[in-house]
This record gives sequence, C-alpha cells and structure tokens, in this order.
Amino acid sequence: MPESNRDRALRWMREVWNDRREATIDEMIAPDGVGHMEGVVTRGPDGFREARAGLLGAFPDLRITVIAAVAEGDSVVVRWSVEATHLGGHLGVPATNRKVTFRGMTWLRFENGRIVEGWDSWNLGGLLEQLKAS
Repeated sequence: MPESNRDRALRWMREVWNDRREATIDEMIAPDGVGHMEGVVTRGPDGFREARAGLLGAFPDLRITVIAAVAEGDSVVVRWSVEATHLGGHLGVPATNRKVTFRGMTWLRFENGRIVEGWDSWNLGGLLEQLKAS
C-alpha cells in the first residue's frame, strides 16, 4: 500500500526530530520547499537544516510526541508536544540546564510525496519565559 501524506508527516516528525536522520530532510523536502517557522522562513533542505540545527543546539535531547494528526488532500496537520533540556545557548539565552515542555502544531503541504510548504506554530515566548524563570 502506498505511503499516505499522513504517514509521511508522521515519518517526518519521527525521523527528522526524534531519530535525527539527516537523509530524511533531503528525501522529503522539495528543493524549493518553504518552511515558515517561528521567527524564520527557510528555503529548501539546507535552509531547514540550518534552522533545525539551532533548535537542536539549544535542546540536544529534544523529543517530540505526536498527539494527533489530521490529513485532508495534500495537507496534514500534526499536533505535538516537546520535552527537552536547555543545554546550549543557540536561542540567545545561555544554557540553563532546565527541563522544558512546549506544545505546537505543524501544517505540511505535499506535492508528489515531498514537502513543498510547511508552517510551525508554537509558543516560543512561553518557552523563553521558562528559560528565564529564576
């Protein structure tokens, strides 16, 4: 049975974020794919890889748990939560060694089995408040 867009989106979350599979980025993002992330727009696999490296640099143990995924046509929305430890200063905040949690959603649009556009929405302000809390 062919892989559905929902299956692709779940594989993206698992392999790119939890398994840290670099090859999946090149396989799944179209060369001209656009990512609308919190505070940055990425273009193509290399642009996404750079933004991802910043987040993983701050939270090298980041783990995503998928809560739900809904697919319709060429779009899939994934609701997720993250648990991580702030071990690096890549977000402009020195490492705090604090454990953090945050939730968000990712909306992916596929063409020919590849991601051509994606939107991430999560509470970056709330995350930064967790890091700055005394």
